[in-house]
Amino acid sequence: LQELQSSGGGRFLLEHAAPFSPFLTDSFGRQHNYLRISLTEKCNLRCQYCMPEEGVKLTPKSELLTAQEIITLARLFVKEGVEKIRLTGGEPLIRPDVVDIVGQLYKLEGLKTIAVTTNGINLSRLLPRLKEAGLNAINISLDTLVPAKFEFIVRRKGFHKVMEGIHKATELGYRPVKVNCVVMRGLNEDELLNFVDFTKDLPLDVRFIEYMPFDGNKWNFKKMVSYKEMLDTIKQRWPELEKLPCESSSTAKSYKVPHFQGQISFITSMSEHFCGSCNRLRITADGNLKVCLFGNSEVSLRDHLRSGASDEELVQIIGAAVGRKKKQHAGMFNISQMKNRPMILIGGFPVSKMYSYVTFLFSSPEPALMPFPLCQDGLQNPSNSKQWGHTFSHWLTLRANLPKQKGKALMKNKLTGQLFLPRSLPEQQWLITTGILQTQLRSYCVFHKDLSSTFDTKCLDTSPAGQVSVDCKSKEPSSGSEFCTTDLGSCTKVPRTSDNLTHTDEEGRATMVDVGGKPDSRRSAVAGAVVLLGEKAFGMVRQNQMKKGDVLAVAQIAGIQGAKLTSQLIPLCHNIPLYHVEVSLSLDEARYAVVIRSSCQTWGRTGVEMEALTAASLAALTVYDMCKAVTHDIVIEEVKLLSKTGGQRGDFSRV
Repeated sequence: LQELQSSGGGRFLLEHAAPFSPFLTDSFGRQHNYLRISLTEKCNLRCQYCMPEEGVKLTPKSELLTAQEIITLARLFVKEGVEKIRLTGGEPLIRPDVVDIVGQLYKLEGLKTIAVTTNGINLSRLLPRLKEAGLNAINISLDTLVPAKFEFIVRRKGFHKVMEGIHKATELGYRPVKVNCVVMRGLNEDELLNFVDFTKDLPLDVRFIEYMPFDGNKWNFKKMVSYKEMLDTIKQRWPELEKLPCESSSTAKSYKVPHFQGQISFITSMSEHFCGSCNRLRITADGNLKVCLFGNSEVSLRDHLRSGASDEELVQIIGAAVGRKKKQHAGMFNISQMKNRPMILIGGFPVSKMYSYVTFLFSSPEPALMPFPLCQDGLQNPSNSKQWGHTFSHWLTLRANLPKQKGKALMKNKLTGQLFLPRSLPEQQWLITTGILQTQLRSYCVFHKDLSSTFDTKCLDTSPAGQVSVDCKSKEPSSGSEFCTTDLGSCTKVPRTSDNLTHTDEEGRATMVDVGGKPDSRRSAVAGAVVLLGEKAFGMVRQNQMKKGDVLAVAQIAGIQGAKLTSQLIPLCHNIPLYHVEVSLSLDEARYAVVIRSSCQTWGRTGVEMEALTAASLAALTVYDMCKAVTHDIVIEEVKLLSKTGGQRGDFSRV
């Protein structure tokens, strides 16, 4: 402004500039020339920072804005002075007519910028058409550079698709491509340096966003990593980091490492709010105008539009809402206690909620190719950023709702005669939480046997009434285990384990077993461990108050990582593909303990007992590591195999 005033041409422009619309100017003189429009409430991910634990109730389609209504409102705002429109969601790129909407917005005279904020899943496929239609700015949400952690956060696969979208955007000439990263203590604050390094060879603007409270995300101040703390961490690695100039209305504080192509920014909405220069308004997918991201006050433009309100009447309604805008944070002194829509229904900056009591499942026909070593701070990141999305082929699927467990059991398919542990099926999920296997499938045989005895083998039919339909007993001692079928009423012998060690040769030297001649079969194993924490540490884990973060969540990830890396940790184990891994942790208040259960499945020539045991062990060690700052009086016990199925030596179940 001073530079303009100092020149004759500048003075002329200021004196003859068209006045900004009073309808988009609030009582504090803030001019709102930036409009965010949510195109949909739906999303193809289930991000924990965006979706409340109980889910969200979606608005009926008939109550959402149509494409024509979106363009009508956008035209009205642009006419009053809006120069930038950002399309948000939900996930805006799952709306079928998103390209057409961008094309129609591009025709609005006076609109300078059309931007989109996306999770990146559909970006590489749609971006060429979006660019042709007129899209000229992109923000991509990405909270981690670790594929396994990505799937833990979003509860879906897709890390490689997001990376493809980022690279596609740079290839098509977007400068910069903005990457939004919500930083949360105990989850991803250890990746700050990796994200900065991500800007070395790519024209990115990685924007670190302070974790903010929203309805449903159970905000905790201890999870927030402030801008100053992040900046100090980065400057320790890159002391030459230099600050960049920014516009007065910018929400970001920008920095750059010299000679890096890209830059980094900080969105300091909590520690150093930018309310004084706020120039943003929001329209939700159901047509409500929000003048402040943090406020729950809304005005339905949709209702007025559909009731036949004229442009002049709509402008008056908008102006009245803008005029009521508070000075900061919707007028609340303590925004951590705010009540607002869940983030998925607003389309603002993302926030986080991490679940502690969840069970992981993953499926992949190939072995993992990229190790993620553990250290005292939990999960570390791949050292080679160029391999992200290319070499990691195991993907996790998060299942958050744990059904109640029933009896300890193995199941037998009455049609095939195969004895097996229950596995995830389209019509039936099974989960292990406290060493108990759920059995809810009908027409299956439940096999119980005390392996210390050669007598009293029982086959229980899991009928709806839960009654015993068959009870077959062997009359004489047998050299093998037995099980029954309800159809045939017979018992089948299974050979016991060998009395000889299999991992030594004739001279007693260690050797790997040759499994090349064995037939492929379904193999499964369940293992367990218990970590006795003591009352104080147990209480902090239960309340999620450990400084290192969410103990149960990190231990679950560590257990799954351990299962996949077993062959690298145990010298004589085969490297086998795992088709299913599950790790669950539960709290035993009576013992002040964390109870760990892990299960693995494969189709192959050797078993997965060691994978299950490694998973339970590493989960237990991670619990110890994250709690040791509180007390060293922690005991890890009961690391043991609970059951296995498949293989020539038969099945095993610990009673």
